[in-house]
Amino acid sequence: MDLKVFLVGGAVRDGLLGQTVYDRDWVVLGATADQMLEQGFQQVGRDFPVFLHPTTKEEYALARTERKVGAGYHGFEVFFDPSVTLEEDLIRRDLTINAMAQSESGEIIDPYSGKRDLELRVLRHVSEAFSEDPLRVLRVARFAAKLHRFGFVVAPETQQLMARMVGSGELKALTVERVWQELVKALNTDSPSVFFEVLDSVGAVEVLFPALFALHGVQQPEKYHPEGDVWVHSLMSLDASSRLTEAPSVRFSALVHDLGKGVTDRALWPKHYGHEAAGVPLVVALCCQYRVPKKWRQQAERVTEWHGLIHQGLTSEGVPFLKPKTYLKVLKHCGAFKDISGFKAILLACEADARGRLGFESVAYPQVDFWLDLARVACDVNHQAIIQRGFKGADIAQEIERERLRLIKDFIKKPISPFFIRNKYVSH
Repeated sequence: MDLKVFLVGGAVRDGLLGQTVYDRDWVVLGATADQMLEQGFQQVGRDFPVFLHPTTKEEYALARTERKVGAGYHGFEVFFDPSVTLEEDLIRRDLTINAMAQSESGEIIDPYSGKRDLELRVLRHVSEAFSEDPLRVLRVARFAAKLHRFGFVVAPETQQLMARMVGSGELKALTVERVWQELVKALNTDSPSVFFEVLDSVGAVEVLFPALFALHGVQQPEKYHPEGDVWVHSLMSLDASSRLTEAPSVRFSALVHDLGKGVTDRALWPKHYGHEAAGVPLVVALCCQYRVPKKWRQQAERVTEWHGLIHQGLTSEGVPFLKPKTYLKVLKHCGAFKDISGFKAILLACEADARGRLGFESVAYPQVDFWLDLARVACDVNHQAIIQRGFKGADIAQEIERERLRLIKDFIKKPISPFFIRNKYVSH
């Protein structure tokens, strides 16, 4: 049997955009599941037949239609049959730019004007059936972030439809796993802030991430935050982190580091004394809600709690500012003695915080190198020598800490290199 197959979805879109295509999905017309198995394909789909090619392992799905029968992402009845047409299969997709197909000869099949919207740089829903799947609100926001560098924007009518979907309460039917998956994908884009801006424009941030939504309108000292409120600063920090590292966990930490400012008594604005400690339980709650991986959660908690002191590691003149015991406390609680790479990730999130401010986007941040040097110096303790001196049990740990404190004192007494003096940072 010769299968009638078409390349569909993102591979067609990215190919027309001139982008490298990494994953290819195919739709098969006029075939049954039994016929696919006879051809050596391996079935992997449970809700509807999806098969892996026996050689390439690419996904091949039988053409299908869907009908909404219940709430949420899984509330669909799927119909697959050899009689389903390509146009019927494509109309169930989310955006016109994702509803194109390409034949094996290279012909583009575009029944819903996806190529036109690709040229117009518009994200537009294919049909009203878009509103049947609440996950598509997040998918559109994620595509807006992914394609932002090409100039894509959400079509007004699609944005209005998304807002109606949020207002209907349909987002509450989403599983935390699906929300988290879309969030992680968004964090891996070049412009992750766009994901949250689009969600915010349709009311979804308030529903899905209330602790982030609470940052809207929260004032900060204008001298250090000319960009405005904490919401804007948080998104700027997120984008700053994307320019510093590809690690999504660092980007997540940069996004949530100032949640504590959202609970500061309004009478104290624009100051936010103690916002670091106040933010930790909010970060914990958010991570618990979305079952964030333990390592991500730990990193985000540490950034939230210690970013203020990390900023103060050096004065604007490049002079160590904190007490030796404070330096040691930060290093211990940030895990610097056990995982120096993890500590560097924390410092990168702090650098993103420093650069996530209007006019400070390119500010030098010598704290990263200073704290890493300090951690390496404080790690240089000869444990065996301490044991040979007769220390036992808990006394060994106490002596190690005393030795680390001595090394820190010696380090911060030394003249700071010109590098730190030239590269100034004003703590905030």
